[in-house]
Amino acid sequence: MILALDAMGGDHAPVETCKGAINACARHSDLEIILVGDQDLVRKEIEAASSDIRSRLHIYHAQETIGMEEMPAVAIRKKRHSSLRLAMQMVHSGDAQGCVSAGNTGAIVAGGVLVVGRISGIDRPALGVALPTPNRVTFLLDVGATVRCKPVNLYQFALMGDFYSRHILGVSNPEISLLSNGAEEIKGDEVVAAARTMIRNSNVNYRGFIEGDDIPYGKTDVVVCDGFTGNVVLKLAEGLGQAIYSMVREEIGHRFLPKVGVMFLIPMLKDLRKRLDYEKHGGTPLLGVNGAVIKAHGRSKAPAVTSALCVARDFVRQRGVELIKGELEQGGGV
Repeated sequence: MILALDAMGGDHAPVETCKGAINACARHSDLEIILVGDQDLVRKEIEAASSDIRSRLHIYHAQETIGMEEMPAVAIRKKRHSSLRLAMQMVHSGDAQGCVSAGNTGAIVAGGVLVVGRISGIDRPALGVALPTPNRVTFLLDVGATVRCKPVNLYQFALMGDFYSRHILGVSNPEISLLSNGAEEIKGDEVVAAARTMIRNSNVNYRGFIEGDDIPYGKTDVVVCDGFTGNVVLKLAEGLGQAIYSMVREEIGHRFLPKVGVMFLIPMLKDLRKRLDYEKHGGTPLLGVNGAVIKAHGRSKAPAVTSALCVARDFVRQRGVELIKGELEQGGGV
């Protein structure tokens, strides 16, 4: 299997992206990775890899990069020789079966639509993220690809979320819920209300509205919302987790007994940190485009890049794009 990696995408590229590629090849013997980026910088980072792994790492020179601060649609159109665009072109042409980038989120979404192309029947793509909760993994989408949604977009997100939860996360009959400002049927605006009717009449296991405070408790398998709301929810969850961790450390530092007691809590705290660590949960799939496109966290270091590459590999092995097409046909499409 061949995957294209935007070696210049992310805050720690190309050092950490290249390390992540080496680790991914060490983990999976069937994996080949095309490192798209500045050939001199990339070559320097992989020269110490073993001969077996080095033979499965290929460099494709890109003379441009897309920065985090650039306007996404403009950059993906104008920078035709950027590492991100070239990686996506490989997916479109079939030279690679999927691509991974930790770069500009908006540019990844724009490239997915403009370069890779949408799946027939999908109006707009969605970024989905798996959130660890006490008793299950809850898949939240959209978290930033489509900011303003029509009812049909939310309906299609529900179909794709149902697919991803069943085929990738292994949930046999996932429960699908719409994020709203209340659980009652009368809540929600016109868009959410219209989407509710469409989803309820589809083949998915629709369970009604869900409120934001129910998400951390794992009340449902899939939460559907527009990209603006989903991104706010995701960033709030990330920030709240960091804030709580900082407050706990501050309180322990002020008191003697907690300092003693924390020694007994260290194993539990380490396990909890692993459950909440984004580096362990891989990348975010851009669902609805005609290829495996995985967005890694912008701050990704080697472990997170490796995880994202593994997510892309699993998506390809599960024939994700083909299965989504089949789900749309069964669900009646648009």
